[in-house]
Amino acid sequence: MGVTSTPEPMSRISSEPTELIRDAQQGDSEAFGRLLDRYGHYLLLLARVQVGRRLQGKVDPADLVQETFLEAHRHFPTFRGQSEPEVAAWLRQILAGVLANTLRRYLGTQGRDIRLERELAGELGQSSVSLDRGLADPGPTPSKLAAGRERAVLLADALAELPTDYQEVIVLRHLEERPFAEVARRMGRTEDAVQKLWVRALARLRKALDSED
Repeated sequence: MGVTSTPEPMSRISSEPTELIRDAQQGDSEAFGRLLDRYGHYLLLLARVQVGRRLQGKVDPADLVQETFLEAHRHFPTFRGQSEPEVAAWLRQILAGVLANTLRRYLGTQGRDIRLERELAGELGQSSVSLDRGLADPGPTPSKLAAGRERAVLLADALAELPTDYQEVIVLRHLEERPFAEVARRMGRTEDAVQKLWVRALARLRKALDSED
């Protein structure tokens, strides 16, 4: 099983999720690796938001995703889902556990607190919902949605294709819900420049989604 910390480009991932899930559950390790690759951008984005909120840049989000993939490989025999939404929810739960362990290390606390994991799982779920609220026109990429793709996963993939400054303004403004004044300070730009950048970034994101249909 090839677990990678860098997700594959969308063009290299062709099989439908349900096919990969089925093959992986039948013991195909290559299919399982390709299945995880589908969620690399998605998990990286969710982890990045949590690091920004709670860990103040002390942890590399890619390391959290790598650990999530390793845990997913370890526990996949117990997974009984058959759809992309079920895989995404399962991976978010694993990421919540990884984040909880990381926070405990930095906070110097001992023992497992299930309330922290539940809180993190809820926040990750809310971030996933936020990806589907306001970032794209209603009903983007209809053929892929009809094929069982999760809209939030498609959005994360499309966002990863954008220039870095476009990604930054969308994450800070939309997912971390920071005011334009703070986004401007974080990005070293004027507030007016950030607002214009935000509009261009959204337009580019929607165009990227349309081109992937």
